[in-house]
Amino acid sequence: MAESTKEMTFLEHLEELRWHLIRAFTAVLIIAIAAFIFHEIVFDKIILAPKNSEFLTNRLLCLLGETVNIPKLCINTDPFQLISIKMAGQFTIHITTSIFAGIIIGFPYVFWEFWRFIKPALYEKETKHTRGAVSISSLLFLTGVLFGYFVIAPLSVHFLGSYNVSDQVVNQINLKSYIGTITSVTLAAGLTFELPILIYFLSKAGLVTPQFLKKYRRHSIIVILILAATITPPDIFSLILVTFPLLILYEAGIIISRRIQAKVR
Repeated sequence: MAESTKEMTFLEHLEELRWHLIRAFTAVLIIAIAAFIFHEIVFDKIILAPKNSEFLTNRLLCLLGETVNIPKLCINTDPFQLISIKMAGQFTIHITTSIFAGIIIGFPYVFWEFWRFIKPALYEKETKHTRGAVSISSLLFLTGVLFGYFVIAPLSVHFLGSYNVSDQVVNQINLKSYIGTITSVTLAAGLTFELPILIYFLSKAGLVTPQFLKKYRRHSIIVILILAATITPPDIFSLILVTFPLLILYEAGIIISRRIQAKVR
């Protein structure tokens, strides 16, 4: 039996959805405004940090390089200067970056609002089985964001920022291009880490089974490699670092799907 026994009309459902969307949008907006105000922390301490040698990942890789005598592991030792070539460039970037911060930080609350909307339509047994979905989904997303920020971002910055086709060509990196790289790989990593949640709901809907996931495991590896190559710089080290956790998430999805199938039986 569904949690709510009251029948709602189509317009009442739309009204309910509207208020959930308003609250979610308001939360994102508040966080975005806070990010806009505290721009020194957002830009100097967070977004621009991966290109500096003192960034945590850069220091750890440099230390590892010295330990194993592989100097090339020491990345971002020569920070490059960023430029803005449009009159309103920095102001526009300030706004868009604040919005991205609002979306990323506000994701748990947005997902919670979405969950509150669909929860009354679930049966008591379904609600019990999906308990903790918001927490787990938020944890996976934030883990992916941190992975993208601390692993993919500095590797991407080092490879793309130092790559050159000729000594006659000097890299003058546009601020918009740099921030676009950081935000895209970070957000992409966060969404990619939602794979177990996606498999969970597909399994609940009967669209995916553990047998199906096992049968197409080799195909999934190819897809994962393509996905990893898309969000990382084109070098084998970065590709391996991203592919490995995605494979673990896929295997976790198989376990989740198997448990769902067992409960159905």
